[in-house]
Amino acid sequence: MSDLVTVELEADELEAISLCDSNGMTQTEAGDLMGIARGTVQRLVAQGRKKVIDALLSGHAISIKPHE
Repeated sequence: MSDLVTVELEADELEAISLCDSNGMTQTEAGDLMGIARGTVQRLVAQGRKKVIDALLSGHAISIKPHE
């Protein structure tokens, strides 16, 4: 796996995707739970989805960057 290009997914992006896509929450509900604005959730979901799709289509590995 060390030969693969790695796409780094931020922990917040993963959390937002998980809450909205896996748990079926609205962006407002996810934002309330995460303590951030709905617009920020929207941005995190869009960025995270793009990274995941690009990695899957390109055969890249995905790593999760932990919260700082």
